[in-house]
Amino acid sequence: MRVLILGKTGQVGGELQRALAPLGEIVALGRDKADLEDAATLRAAVAGASPDVIVNAAAYTAVDKAESEVARAERINHWAVGELGEIAAQTGAWVIHYSTDYVFDGNKGAPYVETDATDPQGVYGRSKRDGETALAASGAPHLILRTSWVHAGRGQNFVRTMLRLAAERPQLRVVADQIGAPTSAALIAEVTADAVARIGRGAPIAAGIYHLTAAGETSWHGLAQLAIAEAERLGAPLIAHAGDVVAIGTADYPTPAKRPANSRLDAGKLRAALGISLPDWQSGVRQTVAQLLERPTA
Repeated sequence: MRVLILGKTGQVGGELQRALAPLGEIVALGRDKADLEDAATLRAAVAGASPDVIVNAAAYTAVDKAESEVARAERINHWAVGELGEIAAQTGAWVIHYSTDYVFDGNKGAPYVETDATDPQGVYGRSKRDGETALAASGAPHLILRTSWVHAGRGQNFVRTMLRLAAERPQLRVVADQIGAPTSAALIAEVTADAVARIGRGAPIAAGIYHLTAAGETSWHGLAQLAIAEAERLGAPLIAHAGDVVAIGTADYPTPAKRPANSRLDAGKLRAALGISLPDWQSGVRQTVAQLLERPTA
């Protein structure tokens, strides 16, 4: 089996190269070889790889910047995804694509399921929702994996930022009224590898949308506290401690793009489809902190 990974330098792309390596021939491309902003280059890159499965880990993820870069966000997250689907539909290749909790308005009082109506509140969420729609309409066999609050030992993410700030400041103010499930790039890659393996051996898996997050839930404030506490346990020289993380409301930290108050995604459909359990969010955060500090996990 031949697998094409797009977005090889990102958080998920890096983990995918590790997780998918045992499954076949892996072609991993970055923007220099497969630019989602250039339709002709993208088509040539996919044609050259001739994949059985395309895993699209490339995306425009600058949530606030998207409010002023509408065309660019739409090009990368929407139109390019539809083009990947059109290419795959012609060759019979599967497309595995990642989406986000931002496709919802965040007002539901319970975790979102795949059939809930989407209602993105900003440019980023709208571009990701439109990408989902374009891929589904392309006719390609596909899996859309919606996830949330992604973190890893590489790239820029909330956990990295909290550890940096805790080493610089005696106190941190972090939003406590937005709830979700921090999900590691490693977990996303491992579940993707499970799905790719099933595709490779012809095991039944229904195309469509699935929610993929770690188990449990927390706030950004709770995530910051755990990350800092774990860094301290591993010996990081921090100025701010877990108890120095002050809970604030969303209104106290205005941003150009509106964040969902409820980012919880129900992953029951995915667990049933793949016959897997998903680890708690805390274990993934501990692994990421250890990677960021280059320490072995306990």
